[in-house]
Amino acid sequence: MQPRDLSSHAEYVPGEGIEEVARELGMDPADLTKLASNENPFGPPADAVEALRDHADRISAYPTSAHSDLTAAIAAHWDLDDEQVWLSPGADGAIDLLHRATIEPDQEILVPEPGFAYYPMSARYHHGEVQTYPVAKERDFQVTPDVVLDAYDGERVVYLTSPHNPTGATVPLDDVEAIADRTNEETLIVVDEAYGEFADVESARSLLDERDDVAILRTFSKAYGLAGLRLGYALVPDDWADAYARVNTPFAVSELACRAGLAAMDDEAHVERSVETVEWAREYMANEIDAPTWPSGGNFLLVEVGDAGAVAEALKREGVIVRDCTSFGLRECIRITCGTEDQTREAVETVNEVLAARGDGGAAGDAEAEAATDR
Repeated sequence: MQPRDLSSHAEYVPGEGIEEVARELGMDPADLTKLASNENPFGPPADAVEALRDHADRISAYPTSAHSDLTAAIAAHWDLDDEQVWLSPGADGAIDLLHRATIEPDQEILVPEPGFAYYPMSARYHHGEVQTYPVAKERDFQVTPDVVLDAYDGERVVYLTSPHNPTGATVPLDDVEAIADRTNEETLIVVDEAYGEFADVESARSLLDERDDVAILRTFSKAYGLAGLRLGYALVPDDWADAYARVNTPFAVSELACRAGLAAMDDEAHVERSVETVEWAREYMANEIDAPTWPSGGNFLLVEVGDAGAVAEALKREGVIVRDCTSFGLRECIRITCGTEDQTREAVETVNEVLAARGDGGAAGDAEAEAATDR
């Protein structure tokens, strides 16, 4: 007995964690700063931690009321009906739910390249096929209606990531609507707003009032600091009300995740502090790093350093963990999460020291060698 053919399935490769890097290098975890996974450097809201403690003795029961309470709170926040909120274990779970509700075997989805690896992974789990549209460096990674529609060929689901990971580019609401207008009636436009709290761009939420072909992804992992609890949701058209119960797994979101999510939503000061720090950190890194960067609407910055693998390895040995974007197809770029002010200043100083130490044989030299190889 063997599993089905999974040869077309790619493995998701997460950013390295502090504990594994500490073991690898024989370092004290306290001497490492992780800026690789776009986590909230302030951690979870204190009220969310307290909610976990207060409700820990209830984990013997299924989370019926907690699930309903959080659904209602999110619906009220977005001024939607409860049935338009699909809770899930992380935004990844919401992707699965949308695919269960839309994709028939061999139907296709259209995703950005580079982009979030789980879009195609989930589609293939559900026996779908994957096509891509380019998010190109020569266009400063901007996603326009023409870029998407030039690649579009009637796919069942089209993903727009705003802000985009790993580039930080955003998609204006008018462009989202233009793409939805110019695709088939049976194509769902999914706007992934996992980093939406950090972006100076309007959410696609308003489109749900008039359209049945747009859905939105959101998460508690970033601005709310609950990545370890795996809590996310989709916002869907009103006409989709009956589908959730038919595609959701029983009690997919835990009691503790729901209770922490409710508490986190009430702590507006934590989100405001997180957003303000990200805005400062993005500007500081863009101004102070001695390498090209791109504008970002997320809690991270993309930096061109030449040989991303070599630079990321050197930074790690100096105590700063960043994301080597080779897995995104960007061999010359690293992605740096916005940390606290102290963490961000440390990261910038360390990046500049590593790039300076590499000198002519470093970032610039690697880029030239790569270009020569390509020719």
